[in-house]
Amino acid sequence: MLRRTMLSLLPASIVAGQEAKVDDPKLPPVAPIKVSTTEVIVPITVTDDKGRFVSDLDQEHFKIFEDGREQKIIYFNRERNQPIVIGFLLDVSNASRQHWKVFQEAAIDLVQTLLPGDKKYSGYLVSYGTEAELQVNTTSDPESIMAKIRKIKPGGGAALFDAVYMACTSRDLVKGEPIEPRRIIVIIGDGHDSASKKGLEEVQELAQRNLVTIYGVSTVAFGFVSEGEKLLLKLTDATGGRVEAPLNKGLYKDISGYLSTPSDEGNYAIKVGTGGYASEIAKGMFRAIANVAGEITTQYVIRYAPGDTDSAKVFRKLRVEVVGYPNLRIRHREGYYPYNP
Repeated sequence: MLRRTMLSLLPASIVAGQEAKVDDPKLPPVAPIKVSTTEVIVPITVTDDKGRFVSDLDQEHFKIFEDGREQKIIYFNRERNQPIVIGFLLDVSNASRQHWKVFQEAAIDLVQTLLPGDKKYSGYLVSYGTEAELQVNTTSDPESIMAKIRKIKPGGGAALFDAVYMACTSRDLVKGEPIEPRRIIVIIGDGHDSASKKGLEEVQELAQRNLVTIYGVSTVAFGFVSEGEKLLLKLTDATGGRVEAPLNKGLYKDISGYLSTPSDEGNYAIKVGTGGYASEIAKGMFRAIANVAGEITTQYVIRYAPGDTDSAKVFRKLRVEVVGYPNLRIRHREGYYPYNP
């Protein structure tokens, strides 16, 4: 049976090991569990000016501020391969048809990379076409997720926001969330939404309240512009993740003749429909998967106890600084909500 509510909110106020209660199916859905804030957990990614991960910093290099006030760090971790529970959100709308096989294989590769069969790594699969559907509930077994991905056929609209909502509310929890394991979502799709009942702001706030970090692997092809990419950026930026756009920015960067070979369909050195084009599409997707997987497993984790927890229903803004390294790029969630609405 699915749990109807995740440990909503929690800037890590739960004691590790507490789980949400399972609703009685004969009763109407209950309100989210209310828990006061005693700790805030902040995953942090640090890169240099070339985008390479910086993974050898110590606690004394970090300062964290809540609404401009510096906080005392009470927990610091920089170990690789920390426990995570990851939601794989796969776009199965009509927009995915052209390169569906590539997207399928890329999603399978991501599952294999992030779910090695160890119990400290868990995942679940949500597909979204005209409706969002929980295809595989939370599990440490990658085979069940990969088998389901192989069977899925694309078609219909795109209910992306409903899929994010489902990922935050309608799956089994792992003991210890969201402190350990941390919560991650990876969206493989073009970001557009044409069928959701939920809205962007609603699911963005829900993800922030549930301490979910969202990543995107954009499937928008080179030469095309999608409003959906802007939506992906909003979701990822707000939660501390980012978007990889492998088919739009890097497809031709290493190819001699880019924009110099005249042809009827455009000045493209690799033509759509050829083996070379398909090969570059596949390479781009797999590079993106490797980049996302590398970032998820190479993060610092900081926890602190906020000094003021009296202002309910107020969004608290976060800022992280790395002392002594001004050229480093730091990415983390924009903030958190200390209580349920």
